Amino acid sequence: MIRPVFEPESLPVEATGAHLPPVAGERLTPDALRARFEQRLDWTPEPFIETPWRTITTDPRVAAVLVPLVVRAHGLTVLLTQRADHLNDHAGQVSFPGGRQEPFDADAIATALREAQEEVGLAPSRVEILGALPDYLTGTGFCVTPVIGLVHPPFALTMDTLEVAEVFEVPLAFLMDPANHEERVFRFEGGERRFFAMPYPRSEAADPSAQSERNRDSQVGGHHFIWGATAAMLRNLYRFLAA
Repeated sequence: MIRPVFEPESLPVEATGAHLPPVAGERLTPDALRARFEQRLDWTPEPFIETPWRTITTDPRVAAVLVPLVVRAHGLTVLLTQRADHLNDHAGQVSFPGGRQEPFDADAIATALREAQEEVGLAPSRVEILGALPDYLTGTGFCVTPVIGLVHPPFALTMDTLEVAEVFEVPLAFLMDPANHEERVFRFEGGERRFFAMPYPRSEAADPSAQSERNRDSQVGGHHFIWGATAAMLRNLYRFLAA
């Protein structure tokens, strides 16, 4: 099947998670997260599974992302990137820093830290690894390990503009409130694809002069449109922390 072209942000919202409780604030602190990842929890990942857009005859490509939880005075935030438009995979989408595992990477943690340093200049020394969520298989044939880490300021970022168009932060509390989790469906001849979306309003305090014309125009309704695999991994983080 040829992957059809569609605009995910234009699709109607079919449902939200407003019937589910948000993760309590006391669980969204560095100490609480350290304790949570040290436990052996009985929890169930989100049942949404991406079906491949085409028949994949080889093993999935192994990859890892860093889910960077930045320790801010006002609470934890999640550092996200918007990918450059010209990339072959997930062009223009909001994502975590990450990429394919290289032969010289010792493990998923090494991949995630290396990719974060290459993409946004985040020094591994500023990252405290907490653990990882279950691997996520994308519809484009990647088996992705989400590595969770606390990012301790001060740190400086330098974007690789060939891969990253923008870097921004979203409060973890916002993303861990399922009322902000939208379910959208793309229906096409031959089936449908259901996915999560978590649109986050752009900060009014952001300096528009620091953004390219392309970035300003791409944010429908003045939102960062978090969707697809990134939103699915955040949903799994919600399930893990709410368990």
